[in-house]
Amino acid sequence: MNQSLVVLLTLLSPAVFVATVMISWFQSGIRPLQVKKVAMMATLISITTAAISGFFVIKYGLMEASLSGATQLGLTIRLDALSILMLAMIALISFIVVRFSLNYLDGDPQQGAFIGRLAATIASVQLLVLSGDLAILFISWVLTSVSLHRLLLFYKDRPGAIIAARKKFIFARLGDICLLASFVLLYSQFGTGNLELIFLEIKNNLASGIAMNGMEAAALLLAAAALLKSAQFPTHGWLVEVMETPTPVSALLHAGLLNAGPFLIIRMAFVIEASTYAPLLLIALGGFTALFASVVFLTQTSIKTALGYSSVAHMGFSLLTCGLGLYPAAMLHLVAHSFYKAHAFLSSGSVIEVVRASKVTPSKRIGSPSRIALGIFLALGLYTGFALIWGIDPDKELSLLALGGIIVLGLSRLFTSAIDSNGSLRLMLTASLLSILVTIAFFSLESGSHYILSSQIPELVSPGMVEIIFITIILLAFGATVFIQILAPTLSKSPFYQTIAIHLRNELYVNTIFDRMVRSLYSHNPENKSVVKATIQAKKTIEAERFENQPA
Repeated sequence: MNQSLVVLLTLLSPAVFVATVMISWFQSGIRPLQVKKVAMMATLISITTAAISGFFVIKYGLMEASLSGATQLGLTIRLDALSILMLAMIALISFIVVRFSLNYLDGDPQQGAFIGRLAATIASVQLLVLSGDLAILFISWVLTSVSLHRLLLFYKDRPGAIIAARKKFIFARLGDICLLASFVLLYSQFGTGNLELIFLEIKNNLASGIAMNGMEAAALLLAAAALLKSAQFPTHGWLVEVMETPTPVSALLHAGLLNAGPFLIIRMAFVIEASTYAPLLLIALGGFTALFASVVFLTQTSIKTALGYSSVAHMGFSLLTCGLGLYPAAMLHLVAHSFYKAHAFLSSGSVIEVVRASKVTPSKRIGSPSRIALGIFLALGLYTGFALIWGIDPDKELSLLALGGIIVLGLSRLFTSAIDSNGSLRLMLTASLLSILVTIAFFSLESGSHYILSSQIPELVSPGMVEIIFITIILLAFGATVFIQILAPTLSKSPFYQTIAIHLRNELYVNTIFDRMVRSLYSHNPENKSVVKATIQAKKTIEAERFENQPA
């Protein structure tokens, strides 16, 4: 079968969502029966297309088809293991989100328009993961941002949604500028926009020791674009403030669109690996964001706000993993997080009822130093044993061991919670079994992901001295944080501990700076003054509610 025809047929998936958008123009109001039918049909066609395309990728490997050949910007569509994994994930999540939306917004006077905007966003993301050329990659990157902006402003009378969308719009445009500048540098360097040709020339130049002018700047700009897209510190505030949008938007945003940042880095992995400073930027900022957002997450009283900080932390962890050169692990984490977060948001309304219905009484912590130490040593011993069994090479795979070290910190938290408690032997055995399952899953799934993506990513290399220093600092920071969390039962009544918790609950007030900046940018227009005033009042109300919810 003609491979180019197979690749072009894959465009049927975003095309049917575009058809949904067009039909929504004529049925934008309440109970749009035709829009609903076409939207569901589009999701089913998308799943089928992903499955068929996956079969041909397994059979033939990398496949490409160019829509145009002008000036070496051929608007190329690319099918490989990475694009198929992403396309399949998006297809499944879009089916769930669209199906949920049909009932969730039933009776809304703008249900048809909402489904159309949802379909436009899904089509943009699918085109992004199928991009095989700099031109179409940039176009789809911008389209995802624009379509998301229209979803965030679905309810235009909500001041909180307006200020969050405006902040997101500013950061998105900065990311677009960084990405465009990076692509201009890459095109100037290689004289083509085709990704495969760029990757091949990078590999050949690195093997031959040929210098590539502008690669460092291009890689840094790529990293900056990914960091801005994925709401990394200190630009993360908008993500936890978009909760006034309909729940399906939150699910699609956190499970799909945020992944564009890590996906960009994985797709352009050969460019990142040709740089010295871009991986360090990802390690430093991604690692700090993961740690910062994880700590803030633990202090939140609102379910959706906590899920927002969880997404920020997961994106930071994914970018940290990319900086370490562990692209298969980053892809594995990205897919797992997407399905988890889609379920978390769509089921967030029933979480409180589930907790109230639960009759399980949590075990009380004892605070015994010897038991805490035993839990930590058990986690270290379990991880070390599996690393030896798996044959991990400490010299070449130090980054993988470091990433696993963060997993160990989570296992130590699990062990100490069970051992340092008044729980039964059954609780300790359960914790041990869960720890073993987590360790096995980490090593086996990472190996499987590496096998699938091995032809699309660079080989893992030994980290340099600067990278080792960065890795050590991050491990120490995560270790100190987890250790404090383990000791939390004995520290929770300390006035200093409670004061720090209050500041962390307000994310150290970093977002306040960006709020003032956005207000100053939009307050000069007389038409916006009422919106700004309403936004300030809304923020005051939110802060008052946070203060009332703080523990005594």
